[in-house]
Amino acid sequence: MTTLTLALVAHDAKKDDMAEFVAMHENEIRPFALFATGTTGGRVMERCPSLSVTRLKSGPLGGDQQIGAMIAEGRIDALFFFVDPLSPHPHDVDVKALMRVALVYNIPMALNRATAERLIASFAGSGTPLSRVGEVGCGAAG
Repeated sequence: MTTLTLALVAHDAKKDDMAEFVAMHENEIRPFALFATGTTGGRVMERCPSLSVTRLKSGPLGGDQQIGAMIAEGRIDALFFFVDPLSPHPHDVDVKALMRVALVYNIPMALNRATAERLIASFAGSGTPLSRVGEVGCGAAG
């Protein structure tokens, strides 16, 4: 069975929420290869030291773009991005680009804890986390 890859990203006000979420679902998340933007990955590793998390650059320093590139290369199977809709984000263009590429490549994307809970439940209930999508979503330019 292929190891599937989960990307973790969280805005500043949601980083602790992401770390808490991962801690609550550590056993369900353990089978995934985990990639995270820098600070988010650090918080998750502090909370769950037994998980192996590959930390990329901080979001504003290119981490969002690194994850977007991995999605475009078919290396990310799902994205958990806990968004703070009430605070301004200087790198909002990068955030929108990351969400756009996740939509274009049709990967499951949870933008809040409630959706992430549903995805985790579906992973656990199916026996396998999810199947690889493979092809670009509808309407994508080639």
